[in-house]
Amino acid sequence: MNRKEWLEVLNKIATPVLTSLSEGRLHQELPTTFHPERKKYGMLEAFGRTIAGLAPWIELTDITDSEEKKLQEHYRHMITQSFEHATDPKSPDYMIFSEQGQPLVDAAFMAHFIVRAPNFSRERLQDEVLENVIKALKKTRKIIPPNMNWNLFSAMVEGALAVLGAEYDILRVIYAIRLLDDWYLGDGVYGDGPIFHWDYYNSFVMQPMAIDLLDFFVEESMELEKYREKMLPRFIRYAAIQERLIAPDGSYPIIGRSIVYRFGAFQALSQAASQERLPAEVSSAQVRSALSAVIKKVMSSPHTFTDNGWLQPGVYGYQPELAESYIGVGSLYLALAVFLPLGLPESHPFWVDTAKEWTSRKVWSGQSSPIDYSIHH
Repeated sequence: MNRKEWLEVLNKIATPVLTSLSEGRLHQELPTTFHPERKKYGMLEAFGRTIAGLAPWIELTDITDSEEKKLQEHYRHMITQSFEHATDPKSPDYMIFSEQGQPLVDAAFMAHFIVRAPNFSRERLQDEVLENVIKALKKTRKIIPPNMNWNLFSAMVEGALAVLGAEYDILRVIYAIRLLDDWYLGDGVYGDGPIFHWDYYNSFVMQPMAIDLLDFFVEESMELEKYREKMLPRFIRYAAIQERLIAPDGSYPIIGRSIVYRFGAFQALSQAASQERLPAEVSSAQVRSALSAVIKKVMSSPHTFTDNGWLQPGVYGYQPELAESYIGVGSLYLALAVFLPLGLPESHPFWVDTAKEWTSRKVWSGQSSPIDYSIHH
């Protein structure tokens, strides 16, 4: 797949969410037939998770292709309008930011967009909209995160507040990073809390959020600077593991909770590529080929979307039995996290280098491939 094909998939997935929300119709149009009890959280889930994966592309300033530039400006407009509707108490699409626990999760994905697209956020979110976004983010502070990845959600909210020039609490960030370091298990993998879960949460949340927070706050704290020195090699090692998980046909192990987030499971690998932090033995063209295979495999099912274009729960088509009780339709849009490399310019090797086979394709076709390794810190 080339860049244009990636954009076509992104557009197909994201359009229903952002079109509806930018016009103040998301509450009315978001499907609720699946886990209808999750409806009150569904709008913020859909919005936050959709834009978190689009952020680097939205932030990109040197697009030369006229059609892509036009599409990007369309999305910039929709996202600006969506922030207005999501945070205006008078809007029919005003979202819940403080009730119980779930709003913290999805406000954090919204906040991750702001951290990943700081220039766009500061330039487009102005006056009353900016004030409403800051108020909405601060409302999540009353939610106490459990002893798991949720502490990074609290930290990410503080990151977004810092980007927007609001008062923020650096101690929440330091605390979340300290906890994550305490949960380190070795060879690039963290536990989600003190107990290990064999799933993709190192990629869904922990590694991407931690690295982005460390990058943003590194100059404010010597402690965070030291954490970044040891956590960055772990992130790179985890990207190497993720690349090896992609099978020759683009499938991957169906392990653990939240598997219906589909190719969002490879957010960490996508982020490593987009930030030019891939392992030395893994080329960007190799990662493009591997992720393209995953995208094509997942999208090849005719049952991925409803008749109206909304994502359905499943990995390959409609498989609601794979979704936990906490998952609603809005949750599924974390799939868009795979598109982070669109933040790389069109001329970057990720996009222009000749396609290369990834590790499993090499090995299972009898080719030579670098031996795997481990890290011990």
